[in-house]
Amino acid sequence: MNQRNNLQKHTIIALVEDRPGVLNRIASKWRQRGFNIESLAVGHSETPGLSRMTFVVDATTDAEQVVKQVDKLIEVVNIRDISAESMISREMTMVKVQADRNNRNQIIELVDIFGAEIVDVGPDSIIVEITGDEEKIESFIALLGDFEVIELVRTGRVAMLRGSAISHPQEEHEEPERYPGFEPPYSDK
Repeated sequence: MNQRNNLQKHTIIALVEDRPGVLNRIASKWRQRGFNIESLAVGHSETPGLSRMTFVVDATTDAEQVVKQVDKLIEVVNIRDISAESMISREMTMVKVQADRNNRNQIIELVDIFGAEIVDVGPDSIIVEITGDEEKIESFIALLGDFEVIELVRTGRVAMLRGSAISHPQEEHEEPERYPGFEPPYSDK
C-alpha cells in the first residue's frame, strides 16, 4: 500500500529553549523524513526562557521515530505527540469579506451564529475574526464561500491537554547537565 495513504494528522507539542535556530533544527528533522508540517504555532510559555511549540504534521506511524529524534536535540526540553490524548485545540482565523449594504446583514448573521467577531468595518468590506477547533473554522469558511472572500489568514493550531494533566512535567526540565545555560526561574540563584 502507498505510504501516503496511511497519513494521519499528529498534534505534537514541544517545550524548547527560546534560542535562535531551534525551530529550524526541529523542522529539519521532519523535512529529512519527508513529512509536511501543516501548521505551526510558537510562543512564550509559562516559564521564562522556554517557548512552547504546537505543530500538526501529516505523518505515518513513523511520526513516533521523528519525535524521538527531535527529543534528542539539546534545546528540546520535552516533546510529546498528544494526538491520541484528551486535548483542547484551537485556531484563529481572520477573513476579509466584500460587504456592501446588499449582503452586510447576511455576513453579520453568520458572524453571530458562529460566535465570531467583527474586528474592522470598511465601506466595502468587513474583517471577521473567529476562534475555534478546525471543524468550526472550516464550516465558517465554507459558508463564507457564498460571498467574495478578499483575504484569509489562519494561525496554526495550539493545543493543551484537558484537565489537570500537563504536557511537560516541571521536573522534566530540571536537568542542568542536559540543558547547559538554562536556569529555571525558580532557582535560588
